[in-house]
Amino acid sequence: MHHTNFIVREPLLDPKQRVIGYELSWKLDDSLPVTDAALEALVGFVAEHLIDKERGWLLRDKILFLDAVPPMLSTDALHAMPPERTVLRMKAADMADPDTLSAVQGLRAGGVGISVRDGNLGNLGKKLGKNIGLSASYVEVRFSSVDVAAQARTYAALKQSTVRMVGRPVTTWADFDACAALGLDAFVGKLHLTPRPGNPVNGMNPAQAIILQLMQMVTANEDIPKIEGVLKRDPALSYKLLRFINSAGFGSGREIQSLRQAISLLGYAPLYRWLTLLLATASTSGYSPVLMETAVVRGRLAELLGATALGRGEGENLFVAGMFSLLDRLLGLPMKEVLDTILLPNEVVRALLTRGGMYGPYLALAEACELDSNLVASLARSLGLSPLDVNKAHLSALAWAQNVSA
Repeated sequence: MHHTNFIVREPLLDPKQRVIGYELSWKLDDSLPVTDAALEALVGFVAEHLIDKERGWLLRDKILFLDAVPPMLSTDALHAMPPERTVLRMKAADMADPDTLSAVQGLRAGGVGISVRDGNLGNLGKKLGKNIGLSASYVEVRFSSVDVAAQARTYAALKQSTVRMVGRPVTTWADFDACAALGLDAFVGKLHLTPRPGNPVNGMNPAQAIILQLMQMVTANEDIPKIEGVLKRDPALSYKLLRFINSAGFGSGREIQSLRQAISLLGYAPLYRWLTLLLATASTSGYSPVLMETAVVRGRLAELLGATALGRGEGENLFVAGMFSLLDRLLGLPMKEVLDTILLPNEVVRALLTRGGMYGPYLALAEACELDSNLVASLARSLGLSPLDVNKAHLSALAWAQNVSA
């Protein structure tokens, strides 16, 4: 059943705009409701692909929110998941059933998070009272800036307990700021993809200008000593490169201390990829953490989606296309201006401007996984990718991004 569905994700931001978790859900091809079996299958799939025998939980400190129904509260897959990173979204109505409530309290006692949704906050507070923490760790509130005062009062009552409130849906930055002022976490849908009003970033900072220059030198195949000369002008950048080389294990057991050695060990294509990552991380835009992480996941996902059909050599270009697709937001510049400042292969430019050409459809599919887009299934079909291929790539890209941003 679940191999006809696609996983889509939505970021959960804390009041400082950092991504603290994701909700993963199935996107169904048709508007049928998701079956209980499918919800159980999603937990199983996540457990299978995000837990590694040696390394454990691949999403580091991220929490996952997953929809749940009473029948699946005893499923084996749940026991495989790290309890402190797992939050089950339960309908308030389901929690009214005594058997369900005791199953929920059993899970809570074992450390699993429970998020109550579709409930009236006031009633919930009364019903579950002081002991709400035994049954819930999060309560989702339909956030509207109209009603902030009432929500603040309810929240004050909840604050006595250990329960956190989560705003949803939060569709404007003004609503996000109101949420943040109350200390709420928030599910932001696609909000992070819309520019944040206020003090816009304008153009590149000095660090980004040097990174751009290096990217152009790599594209032009300049000699290593010349590249080294530019890198030396930015000690922080040189330090990051050496740290990256030594942590990524390129140094085959010995510490690499010379920039020249680092560049030749890395090779030009991987060096270019690393610079792309740096260009985005050097952004000073106020809402960059979530954009940054989205860009990294998007780049890696596009790369993995195209790996079979396009072959290994195209991976760098797909990755760069994914990363650059958010660079205009990270730099606060129109995409056309970004593309004027940097020389990119024509096919990458086509992908960025029109989602056309050889790379465009893979980039479009990676974007579609970011939130409930109806395009996921049709794009995957047109590329000859099965839901299983796409879902595996999606979770793999999500895991990869955690290592990069750390």
